[in-house]
Amino acid sequence: MCGRYTLTVDPADLQDAFQLEMAPPPELTPRYNIAPTQPVAVIPNTEPRHIELFQWGLIPSWARDPKIGNSLINARAETAAEKPAFRAALKRRRCLILADGFYEWQRAGEGRGARKTPMLIQMKDGRPFAFAGLWETWKAPDAGPLHTCTILTTTPNALLAPIHNRMPVILPPAAYGAWLTPGELPTAEALALLQPFDAEQMTARAVSTRVNNPKFDEPELWK
Repeated sequence: MCGRYTLTVDPADLQDAFQLEMAPPPELTPRYNIAPTQPVAVIPNTEPRHIELFQWGLIPSWARDPKIGNSLINARAETAAEKPAFRAALKRRRCLILADGFYEWQRAGEGRGARKTPMLIQMKDGRPFAFAGLWETWKAPDAGPLHTCTILTTTPNALLAPIHNRMPVILPPAAYGAWLTPGELPTAEALALLQPFDAEQMTARAVSTRVNNPKFDEPELWK
């Protein structure tokens, strides 16, 4: 599961890293504790390539209650093609969800007394990266369309395995073009891209337990 992450880099760095054809939105500010239901920076599979802000927590177009999005912040790569909430988006509505770090909680001990240490996972060189995401548009009866998204997860690599039994799918830059194919992408081709990222390029370290509370969003969380 991926339930909290960061995006703190300069927007100009995002333009270079993801070959954007339009400038990032001005409301894109450093975030140290991005949580579900909040607006997140995504690059949808539409042209031209640009960043939009979607709500984290996918609400399928057929949903009657938008609260379903609270439980659809992640989608398992192994079953996304089978689940009604995700299978159409996997074929037609894919996106990059931009980040430069994410948190997982490492458990020490068993039972209720087990201690959980928040760990920050980043690239060794600090560069931004992209989670493989899916997006949908939900239309409320009394409001405009709402764009929402979910992060795909997979089995952990060697770095994450001692920390958690899942990790977000991080796409290598070489896969961005295929994942952002406008319109339909054969399911087999989409699934082939959803692999654990190279552990040798990543690092993990313990950070402040203040990250447990989403109301804290500050550089001090990394101490």
